[in-house]
Amino acid sequence: MKKWKKIATTLLVASLGLMLTACSNAPVNSHSTGIWDGLIVYNFSRAIIWLSKAFNNNYGIGIILFTIVIRILILPLMVYQTKNMKEMNELQPQLKALQKKYSSRDTETMMKLQAAQKELYKENGVHPFASMLPLIVQLPIIFALYQAIWRTPALKTGHFLWLQLGSRDPYFILPILAAVFTFLSSWLAMKSQPETNGTTMIMTVVMPLVIFFTALNVPSALSLYWVVTNAFQVVQALILQNPWKLQRERTEKQRAQRQHDREIQKAMKRAKKSHRKR
Repeated sequence: MKKWKKIATTLLVASLGLMLTACSNAPVNSHSTGIWDGLIVYNFSRAIIWLSKAFNNNYGIGIILFTIVIRILILPLMVYQTKNMKEMNELQPQLKALQKKYSSRDTETMMKLQAAQKELYKENGVHPFASMLPLIVQLPIIFALYQAIWRTPALKTGHFLWLQLGSRDPYFILPILAAVFTFLSSWLAMKSQPETNGTTMIMTVVMPLVIFFTALNVPSALSLYWVVTNAFQVVQALILQNPWKLQRERTEKQRAQRQHDREIQKAMKRAKKSHRKR
């Protein structure tokens, strides 16, 4: 599941640039109609402009504040995903045991494996596809943000620091920062897992590269969004999914389990001695 999630994420992000080029370029305003233009894109534009007013119409700060608001709004979903992923990680030993038990590749055995896995997920209240929800939610946000910037003249021509928000970062600073924060976020997620494999390690490196090369070809406002959202995700991971805390908890749990097993063995030995004396 983790493998397919990471592959799907890479493909979706890699196709982002191509998908964005197919969007309409007509300006959005109060006369825009339809769910996408009139309700979503136009209100994204209005929200950014409204947030910018408190900072002398600094649209870069407006985009940063807008990103933070979006991340706060989807935080419950991220908390749910983190909790679900943690539970999935803890089930890995049992999943491996099932894979070993149903190791044959014939159709009947594979169906039994799928049924056993489904039952295990159900017993533990785990939803294997829940990890895809934040990605599914964030992609329309990225598309709408791009459209809001590109189709709002004030945002498209706005400036922030060295950036023209509607153009690419000429110094590649934002693409680099976006890649760095993506790597840190992925690395923290990998470190929080009980075990890592080759696919996970490769994707931890590949995803930042995909983000970097995609950010090179989109407006700097969108790169700014990626920098802030991934920086937010790093902080979120340290709070909700701190790998060092999880490792300490696992170590303590394993120590307690070993102590419990030793106590059971001692009790069994005492019972055997008592039985022999009789």
